[in-house]
Amino acid sequence: MTAGTRDPSTLSNYGAWRTTHTTTNFTLDFQNKKLVGSVILSLQSQTERESKEVVLDSRFVHVDAVKVGDKPLQWDLKPFTEPLGAPLHVSVPEGVAKGDTIDMVIDLETTSKCTALQWLTPAQTSNKKHPYMFSQCQAINARSIFPCQDTPDIKSTFTFNITSELPVVASGVPVGDHEAAPGRSKVYTFEQKVPIPSYLFAVASGDIATAKIGPRSVVATGPNELEACKWELERDMEKFMEIADKLVFPYKWGEYNVLVLPPSFPYGGMENPIYTFATPTIISGDRQNVDVIAHELAHSWSGNLVSNSSWEHFWLNEGWTMYLERRIQAAIHGDAEFDFSAIIGWKALEDAIEQFKDIPEYTQLIIKHDNVDPEDIYSQVAYEKGFHMVYYLETVVGREAFDKFIPHYFTKWSGKSLDSWEFRDTYMDFFNNFGDEGIKKKIAEINWEDRLLSQGLPPKPHFDTSLADQCYSLAKKWETDLFDPSPDDVKDFNANQKIVFLDALTQGKPLSASRARQLGKVYELSASQNVELKSAFYQIAIKAEDDTSYAGAAELLGQVGRMKYVRPLFRGLNKVDRQLALETFEKNREFYHPICKGMVAKDLGIKV
Repeated sequence: MTAGTRDPSTLSNYGAWRTTHTTTNFTLDFQNKKLVGSVILSLQSQTERESKEVVLDSRFVHVDAVKVGDKPLQWDLKPFTEPLGAPLHVSVPEGVAKGDTIDMVIDLETTSKCTALQWLTPAQTSNKKHPYMFSQCQAINARSIFPCQDTPDIKSTFTFNITSELPVVASGVPVGDHEAAPGRSKVYTFEQKVPIPSYLFAVASGDIATAKIGPRSVVATGPNELEACKWELERDMEKFMEIADKLVFPYKWGEYNVLVLPPSFPYGGMENPIYTFATPTIISGDRQNVDVIAHELAHSWSGNLVSNSSWEHFWLNEGWTMYLERRIQAAIHGDAEFDFSAIIGWKALEDAIEQFKDIPEYTQLIIKHDNVDPEDIYSQVAYEKGFHMVYYLETVVGREAFDKFIPHYFTKWSGKSLDSWEFRDTYMDFFNNFGDEGIKKKIAEINWEDRLLSQGLPPKPHFDTSLADQCYSLAKKWETDLFDPSPDDVKDFNANQKIVFLDALTQGKPLSASRARQLGKVYELSASQNVELKSAFYQIAIKAEDDTSYAGAAELLGQVGRMKYVRPLFRGLNKVDRQLALETFEKNREFYHPICKGMVAKDLGIKV
């Protein structure tokens, strides 16, 4: 962290220079699995000629030249250190007047060690005809594509000029001709006029087709999957958007599209502007998993418009987004759905707290990131404990008053980044001036330091358990071996109720191996097309040490790259059959995204 900065996850001197616009000119080289080209950073001086060098984040990037206009600049790639990389120091010997801007051109190419890009061979795609490439830059992986101020505290507008022999999508609005040009390379241009941080830079290219799923939206995916994806998303897409428009304020980005990626994508979704990148596991044929899209859409306000200033305050992105997602769900399905989703989230939070029982400081809302890779801290804490912070602040003042705060907060900080203390001040200022003495007294009693810095679980609120009670009741029946299960037990359950039922089963003593087999067979869990259910079942079966389930779990691990499923299954398999876990990882290591591969290797205690 350099002077004038507050983000420990960057080596850049962004206190002295601020990126105001980024132009990326890249050609996709599928054969050699790299991007080749240049990035142009418009850098505004924050000092009166005092700063004589620009320091940028980079990691495993091959830099060829740096210049301003036709004038070459002296540059030096400093030694690499984990986890932040090798900073690029560029000499600007005469400095620049405060407020003036230079356009720095960096010629570069990515390398095989790039952690942001995954290159798929034709064999790794569904129709096996063409290669595929996609990026995943959150949290600090943009620096492995191009040198930049890789911090959410800096936002810039973007121009993307991407040359590829296959269709391209990016986190900008398409400009000009985007018709596919089979057999030849073509430049695809995109503009992002809303300033975004580097982690929201996104690009994908492959055999991609599109279909309309709403007046403001298309879905993009492989031609073979297009109809299924369209059907899964078209019913709810505009509904989600209209509700969010009313809850916060109208959507600012123009289009909202969804790219359904190949199965190795490591997350449920990534909120890249204009194009959410989504896991194919949401396409379950029953529209039961589309809440992922409500979450990523909510990021269009929380995270993308208003961003955490560093990953230490990640809960501001994710806690707010979980809250908005649940408000969207409740508007569609009824208020009980808000509480039901929060109940599911509470179990995920308990699991995350358990995961970090030996590093309890990672269960705080504000987590120190000095010399730490944000990926190592990533868990449901920011999401679910963050949600409980936002929900608690709502309960203090009441929903009616809080609903007036929501648009105020997102308007005040739109296009900016903030930390937890600035958020506190925004909340307190708003309600101290709200004109309600009762509310004023209530907010004065909030212990912000305790809420933001305490470890472990937050106080558990009282939730409406009406949708969950049936699930708990069925789980209780499974406590006795005398219970004779029937498919009718779950015929009226939606997918989330089945998940709550399975979660409740894991809270009790482990099932016997034979009962675990019966569970999978009678309720058709092992044969389900819904990966959420299938994964939850295999976790139970592995815990029960049902060795007949291990092969099925290993097979699933070769079909899905989403870390939500992959990491718990590997951790479970590692406990009961380490040899199979290692063999399964080795067999599929090139299938997984570099981020997923690295995290699973850590879970297994091996090096990649």
